[in-house]
Amino acid sequence: MNKCWIALLLMLPNLLGAGFGQEVKEEALETTEEGGGGEASVLTRPDARTMTLSIPGLRGLITDRNGRPLAENRVGYQLALQFVHFIDPVDTDILNWAKERLAHASKIAGKNYEVADRDLLSHYKHRRWLPLVFGASPVPPEKEKVFNEQLMPGLIMHPVYLRHYPGGDLAAHVIGYVRSKGRLPTGPIVHGDLLFEDTRGDAGLERTMNEDLTGKAGERKLIFDSNGRKIRDELTERPRIGRTVVTTLNLDWQQHAEKVLKDSCQRGAFVVVDIPTGEVLVLASRPSYDINVWIPRISNEELGVLTEDTSRPMFGRAFQGLYPPASSFKPVVALTALTQKVVEEWTEVDCPEFIEVGANPPTQMWNWTKEPEGLMNVTRALARSNNCWFYLVGIDTGPSSFLSTARRLGYGSRSGLPLFGESSGRVPTNEYVLKNYGRPFTDGDTANYSIGQAWEATPLQVAQSMAGIANGSVLPKLQLIRQVQDPSGGVLEAADPQSRNALDLDPDAVQIVHQGMYDVAHSAWGTGRRGSLTFAEVCAKTGTGQWIPALDQEVAWYAGFFPAENPRLAFAALYEGDPGEDISGGRKAAPMIPAFFEEFKEVIENMIRPPSKALVVIEEGEEPSSAIPAAQPIDEDGNLITLNGKILKAIPVEEWEEDGEPVDPVGEALPAIPVDDAPVAIPVEEDE
Repeated sequence: MNKCWIALLLMLPNLLGAGFGQEVKEEALETTEEGGGGEASVLTRPDARTMTLSIPGLRGLITDRNGRPLAENRVGYQLALQFVHFIDPVDTDILNWAKERLAHASKIAGKNYEVADRDLLSHYKHRRWLPLVFGASPVPPEKEKVFNEQLMPGLIMHPVYLRHYPGGDLAAHVIGYVRSKGRLPTGPIVHGDLLFEDTRGDAGLERTMNEDLTGKAGERKLIFDSNGRKIRDELTERPRIGRTVVTTLNLDWQQHAEKVLKDSCQRGAFVVVDIPTGEVLVLASRPSYDINVWIPRISNEELGVLTEDTSRPMFGRAFQGLYPPASSFKPVVALTALTQKVVEEWTEVDCPEFIEVGANPPTQMWNWTKEPEGLMNVTRALARSNNCWFYLVGIDTGPSSFLSTARRLGYGSRSGLPLFGESSGRVPTNEYVLKNYGRPFTDGDTANYSIGQAWEATPLQVAQSMAGIANGSVLPKLQLIRQVQDPSGGVLEAADPQSRNALDLDPDAVQIVHQGMYDVAHSAWGTGRRGSLTFAEVCAKTGTGQWIPALDQEVAWYAGFFPAENPRLAFAALYEGDPGEDISGGRKAAPMIPAFFEEFKEVIENMIRPPSKALVVIEEGEEPSSAIPAAQPIDEDGNLITLNGKILKAIPVEEWEEDGEPVDPVGEALPAIPVDDAPVAIPVEEDE
C-alpha cells in the first residue's frame, strides 16, 4: 500500500506539469525570444512570468487493523480552461474563446457550466498561465477516457489529489470527511499560491487525527515567456505524504455489523470491544451515508437532503446517541449491592407486581410483567429482569453507591477515543437534582435509576461497561488507534493495553452477577435466549427503555460478553423503535448477536480457545497416584463429603421435561401475592 502511494507522489507532479501553458524545449530556450539572452532575457520581457506554486501534500491513509484502506487518495480530474496568449487581447475575443469551450464542456458532461464574464477576464489578466477550474465536481473515473477524447484545445482535464473513501457509507461516522480549506485565490499570482485546493479534516478521524494525516506541501517553479509558453518547470520540493493511521476496526466485522443493522432495524447501533486490549473492533451506526459526497465539496442540495432526513444519517448513534440504558444497567446495581453486602447470593426478596414509593399519594412502580413473581435471589432477578427486585435493592443500596459504580464503569464521561462529537452521557448526582429540582434524591428517583431510566448513556458506554463487568477488576481503557506509521511503514506510535481505573468490586459478587447474566441467555426463564450462540456461552442482559414518553417511543438493548469462563469479547446492540412500536430487548436486539457473531464462528473460536494444558510428566520412581484424582466420599443422599467432614450440598437445578427442555417452576415456587386493582403500567421488558 505504501509503495502505491509513493508511486502516486512521483506521478502527480508530472501530470500537473502537462496542463500549464505551451511547452518549450529547454534547448530552444536561448532562441525563444528575439534578441537571445536566455532565461534572464526572457524575464525582462512584458508578460513574462516566473512563479513558485505550492503543491498540497497527500493526506495519510486511514486503515483498518489489517491495513485495508478506509480513507485513501486518488488522482482525479476537474474540467478547466487553459487560456492561450492573445497578442492584442480584446475582451470579446477572450470571452468568446472561453464561452466556446464552456459550451463544449457542458455538452460532453451533460451539465450547464457558466462562469461570470468578470471572472473570466480577471483570470486572463492575472492568472492566465494557470488553469481556471470551472467544474468543481471531478470527472467520474469511468468517464475520464471518454471525456479526454472529446476535449478541444484550451479545454483540459486538470489533475488533482482527491480524498476517497472506498467503503462509501462504511464506518462513515467514525472516519469522517475532509473539506476544502478555501477556494483558490484570484487576482495577481503571489509566491506560494496553491496549485489546487488543499483540504483539512472536518469530521471523524479525519478531524481528530488531522495533524498526523496532513502531508507536507511541495513546491514547483514555473517560468513562462511573453508569449505564454512554459520554458521552465522544476519541482524544487517534492510533496510529502502524511502519516498512516491504523485503527482497531476490523473491516470485515464492521461491514457485517452494518449489514446486520440494515437487516434488523431502521435505526440502531452495534459495538464490539476486545476485552483484554480494550480495542474497539466494531463501531456501527444505522442509518449511514456515503461520505464521498463531501469530495471535493458537497452541494447545497445534497447537504439539504442529509440534514432534512428525519432518520439523521449523519448522526453516529453508536457514540453520539443518548439513550436510557434501561435493564442493561441492572448488573451494575447487583454488583454494588453484593459488594456492599446489602444482599448475599441466596438472599431472597419478595417481588410483587408493583411497589409504592413516596406519599400523598404514593407512586406505583410496576414490574414489567405486571404480575407478582414471589421470592427471588439476585441471579434469578437478573435472568427475569425483575423490576421490583431492583427497585427495592436499589433503594436499600442507595443511588450514590450504585451510580458511583456506574461512573467507574465509564458511564457519564467520554471514552477518551479520538471520536469527533462523542457524547459524555449523563449520570445524575445529588447536586444535580438539588440544583434542578430543589430537593435531594428520592426513593422514586432511586427506583428509576436502578432500572436504567431517567439518565442517559451511549451504546459505546454500555459496551465498555460490559467489558469492565467481564474483567471484574479494572475497566479496560478503550483503544481506537492501533498504530501511527510513517510513509515507509515505520511505527511511530503504538497502543498498549491499559486499564482506565480500578472497579473495587468483590470478586465473589462479580462471579454471582456473571451467573445471573449467563442465565439471561441460557436458562429457560431468561429474557435473552434469542441472543445465545452455538459455539460459546454468553453472559448478557436485555433492556427495554422508555426513551421519549411523549411519543411512546422506546429503545431495546442486548449487551454482554463471552465466553462466560474467560471473557474475550464485549458487545452492545441497540434497536431504536418507532413511536408506538411494541419492542423488547429479547425480541429486537438479542437476535442481532447470533446474526453477527455466527458469521465469524471459526475466527472467534480460535480467539477464545483456551491455551493447551501442559502435559504432566511423571519421573521414573515417582508415585503416579498423586497425578490421578482420587474418588471423593459421598453420604447416603449423594452429597459430597470433604476431608474435614463438611457436607457440600449441590445448588438445586431446574427439572427437565422428557423432551429435554427445562421446566419453569415459577408457578410452583413463587406463589402469587394478592394486591389491590391498579392501573396497568407500560412494560419495560418482555419475557422471551
